[in-house]
Amino acid sequence: MTKSFAPLTVAIGDLVPHPANVRSNAPETYDPENIAHLKASIAVLGLLQPLLVQKLDGKYAVLAGGRRHAALKELIADKASKGFTAKTKVDCRLVPEECDVTTALSLAENITQAPMNAIDEFEAFARMMEVDGQTPETIAKTFGATVAAVKGRLRYGLIHPDIRAAARGKVITLDTMKAFAEHPSQEAQREVFEALTKDGGYLQAYTVRQALKSRGVQVSDDIGAFVRADYEARGGAVAADLLEEHSVLEDAALVETILLEKLGAAAEEARMRLGFAWADAMVRYDYATMADYGRVYPGPIEPDEASQKRIDEITAELEKLQLEMENEGLEDGAYNALYDRVDALEEEARDLQEAYSAEDLARSGVIASWQGGQITLHVGLVRPEDTVKEEGARGSSSNPTGEEAPDAGEITYPASLAEDLKTERAMALGAAMALHPEATLDLTLFKLVSDVLASGMSVTQAIKIDARKEYRSHAKMDEIDETSLEQVAAAHDALDLSWLDDSRAPADQFAAFRALKAGEKAKLVAYATASTTQSCFARDRSRDSLMHAFEIEIMPDIRAHWIPNAALFNRFKKAWLLKILGEDLGLAQEAVTLASSSKKEIVAFCDKLFAEPFATLTDAQRAAVAAWCPPMMQTAGVACDEAEPAAETPEPDSEIAQAA
Repeated sequence: MTKSFAPLTVAIGDLVPHPANVRSNAPETYDPENIAHLKASIAVLGLLQPLLVQKLDGKYAVLAGGRRHAALKELIADKASKGFTAKTKVDCRLVPEECDVTTALSLAENITQAPMNAIDEFEAFARMMEVDGQTPETIAKTFGATVAAVKGRLRYGLIHPDIRAAARGKVITLDTMKAFAEHPSQEAQREVFEALTKDGGYLQAYTVRQALKSRGVQVSDDIGAFVRADYEARGGAVAADLLEEHSVLEDAALVETILLEKLGAAAEEARMRLGFAWADAMVRYDYATMADYGRVYPGPIEPDEASQKRIDEITAELEKLQLEMENEGLEDGAYNALYDRVDALEEEARDLQEAYSAEDLARSGVIASWQGGQITLHVGLVRPEDTVKEEGARGSSSNPTGEEAPDAGEITYPASLAEDLKTERAMALGAAMALHPEATLDLTLFKLVSDVLASGMSVTQAIKIDARKEYRSHAKMDEIDETSLEQVAAAHDALDLSWLDDSRAPADQFAAFRALKAGEKAKLVAYATASTTQSCFARDRSRDSLMHAFEIEIMPDIRAHWIPNAALFNRFKKAWLLKILGEDLGLAQEAVTLASSSKKEIVAFCDKLFAEPFATLTDAQRAAVAAWCPPMMQTAGVACDEAEPAAETPEPDSEIAQAA
């Protein structure tokens, strides 16, 4: 066999397919859509690899390079392409006519080339832009791809080098590496990567995306789109991405400030228009918290002469619209327009015949929140203290618990911290559920059958059994204690996912799933259900007795899944930290000593104390440290502040109180 083949140039019009080409029986290989990128590349860069040809019947038959040959013919036929005609000569290598291994030659060229590593491809696209000075548009033209597809590859090639190196070394998966492209700033990517890998924990794409959410808001997010104009007007930093929809508004605090201002303005406008006593705003409407609020409703009134005239007009128009809607020939768009008009008229008629009483207006208000990508108004709400005063259910106290109002030194959690603690508690509960698969399986199946078979409301709204993970927002996701994340990751690693093979048909996957042992199914169901737990504090026994009892069973102590750390203590006031040390943990002397220290020093002391309780602690102090958490996070029936004190609590005029 000849080991080298003579080079020559051949006119494209003299090239024909070779019968020994191994792809000759797969004509779809040469379809225009399958060689579009090759055609574009040859048009811009020329033929980079010569064709392997053999002379047959006076023509040159293409033994290897059939797709390149097809692309050349496409270029001849494309009148928009310049420089390619049937007489254009291209580089070839000639196989002798007596060669008896032509099929082997064709096969060798097609199967001996290793597929390109995905990261190599991403980085090559990035180098073309950074080093060669090309643009996404010129790269797309070269490879016959869309600009969006090129930008997608470029984004992955521009991920921080340390993260790409970790993916090459199999430290993280390719999907996890791609998750870092959610934020275009390499510095933000690096910081999150280092924070998530500092303890060598298991890194998942989901965890990365969650951590990056705390670094800003994408402009394509409904909130990002809503506040962007005001955000940029105030000089907010924008991390620009090659794909505009992935650009990030980096100052999350400014985003929330602007959103709350807009919500507050909408609430105030509604308050003035409707005559309510107060207006408020919250980013997310917390149904658990708002359950303590009352609500007033408008009652019927006798319309005046002008109102009655308008009601008569509305009634006449509604009758006309109803007749139009009965026309079966109406197209969907026209029907929907009529439907919307009917809705608006009926609402106007109700407003003319109903009104809030002066007494109700004097104690109720409106809250604006962000829901479903728009401002939602919750009207007629009555604050708990106003409800209590009105009903007199618990004397004259404005406290809905009936207890005396807290003194000025009482710890009151800011709304942002309370929301984040709810998220951390939900994560801890999810870890506990994943670690108790049998109990969680029973709960899941009980809820499913109860919701379907029982009458009335759902047995609990605390879990969402609807095949969707619960979104958990957190201001500092990359700083929280990782105990529950590690436990959930370990539970995930223990799952039997052999049945979940995308190459199988759904019916085959289901058959494999059904063949799993009962214990393996329980783990899968428990893990899935655990992912639906909502952010919340301890359940109210009277509102959700099922989950109240279930949480006590599987998570009697949240500290098995969550440990207070510096990220939490940093968000406490100095006086709170001293109060916790002295009163909750029985470390009165330490609290007095630390009273003259900076908050930073006190935070560091608390962080070390909870990471590894000091050997000098008494048994009572050690027990208090092992059990402490913000009271509303604990699951057990006895709240932390109701338990027996670890040590004698100082009087209000003690050294600790004075120091704080």
